[in-house]
Amino acid sequence: MTTGNPSVLDRRALNRSLLARQMLTERVETTPVAAISHLVGMQAQAPDPPYIGLWTRLSGFGVEDLAGLVRSRAVVRVALMRGTIHLVTADDCLALRPVLADALARGLKNTFGRKLEGLDLAEVVETGRKLVEEEPLTLSGLGTRLADRWPERDPFALANAVRNLTPLVQVPPRGLWGESGQAVHTTARSWLGRPPATEPSPDALVERYLAAFGPASVKDVQTWSGMTRITESVRRLRPRLRSFRDENGVELLDVPDAPLPDPDLSVPVRYLPEFDNILLSHADRGRILTEEQRRLVFTRNGLIRATFLVDGFVRGIWRIEQQGKTAVLVLEPFAPLTREERDALVQEGEELLAFTAAPDGILSVRFD
Repeated sequence: MTTGNPSVLDRRALNRSLLARQMLTERVETTPVAAISHLVGMQAQAPDPPYIGLWTRLSGFGVEDLAGLVRSRAVVRVALMRGTIHLVTADDCLALRPVLADALARGLKNTFGRKLEGLDLAEVVETGRKLVEEEPLTLSGLGTRLADRWPERDPFALANAVRNLTPLVQVPPRGLWGESGQAVHTTARSWLGRPPATEPSPDALVERYLAAFGPASVKDVQTWSGMTRITESVRRLRPRLRSFRDENGVELLDVPDAPLPDPDLSVPVRYLPEFDNILLSHADRGRILTEEQRRLVFTRNGLIRATFLVDGFVRGIWRIEQQGKTAVLVLEPFAPLTREERDALVQEGEELLAFTAAPDGILSVRFD
């Protein structure tokens, strides 16, 4: 907190709060299900990043700890916040999807409105539901089947109408470590054996966001969720929320008793996977990376590069180059690092390689 005014949180205070709530000040001893629930899901466009995201947060985490949950249907991959694929618990899939229904419908209209104009979308969704429950399909395959019924329409738009207007989950082997192939979908109701919630609670979603990402502004909540009408939720919640300001005077809301560590708390280096939500869930990302760094991490084609943190802030990007049994962790710092910082990154990087690479492989760390 800034000196002289405990209600004002500076950049380091917000950073340490975010790291603590994201389980990045130290590895936590909890189950993957509990962690995924606390984080309100993990962004998961690709199958492997959630595994690395849990490895960097949890003590003793192994690949099978998550793969087993995917196979047993305890966690699923489904379009949620911002219309992107998230790995969430089965309970959250059914609870959160109705809350985000309006945002997903709006996203569909913004992207495919003209191509779907004049269609009975309820009929499209019902037809698509029957198709994917008969046989799980890729979006391309679903679009092709729907185009048999509506041949004058764009197949991809038809498939996305089903995806956005009814909960579709991606079934294994999608979501298993190291598995490739296209995503294949069926309905959440069919896969989980129970229907979505009938009484969606946006208030609960806002509180859970603050517990995992706060303190945060109303605009931050909107950026993370993709929802635009949350003022009523904030009004109802305000009597039990605490309030701060950032250094620019923006109001930040927070749930009671959530951690606010000392801004000078020493934190370890950490490796974050591609698409980690910690980089995507605020309108003002200054608490973890600068605007200049954001342009280096966020690519023009929508990819979010894997990053590493030093002193809690993004300091560079990383990738693994693998050829046969040889795996090299390549680090690209954005600015010079001290010897101590490089040594810490190498030590943690060797652990990352041991987690991701073959057990009998030849492993090394290289700075570019």
